[in-house]
Amino acid sequence: MKKTKVIFLCTGNSARSQMAEAFLRKYGNKRFEVYSAGLSAEGIHKYTKKVMKEIGIDISNQYSKPLKKYLGEEHFGIIITVCEKVEAECPIFPGVSTRIYWPFDDPRAVKGTEEEKLTKFREIRDQIEEKIKKFVNE
Repeated sequence: MKKTKVIFLCTGNSARSQMAEAFLRKYGNKRFEVYSAGLSAEGIHKYTKKVMKEIGIDISNQYSKPLKKYLGEEHFGIIITVCEKVEAECPIFPGVSTRIYWPFDDPRAVKGTEEEKLTKFREIRDQIEEKIKKFVNE
C-alpha cells in the first residue's frame, strides 16, 4: 500500500513542525511518509530536542529544511500548516488533495526564565501529540 505524503509547515522549521513530523512518524508511520519544512530553515531549537527527548523521542536524525527544497520536487497528499504566518504566506502546491491548518502558539516567542520557556515547549509538544493522535485515528 502506497503511503500518503504529509508535510508540516511552520515559520522556521525549528519547533512545531519538527514535533509534528516526529509524532506522525511515531503514530502513523505505516500510513504516512512524513516531512517538515519552514519558510526558512532556522535549525532545530535546543528546547525542541530537549522536550522531545524527555518523552523518549529522539529527533537527532531530523534537520531544519526550507520550504523551497520541496517546491516542484515533491508531491504531497496532505499539507498541514501549524502557524498563522505560514498559513497566510504558504505558496500553492500543485496536486495537493488536502490542506489543513492547525494553529499552535510559537513556543520560541515566550520570554522569561528557562523553566518558563521549557514549560511552553512542553505545552505545545503535548498539544501537537494529541492533535496527531486524533488525526491518525480519523
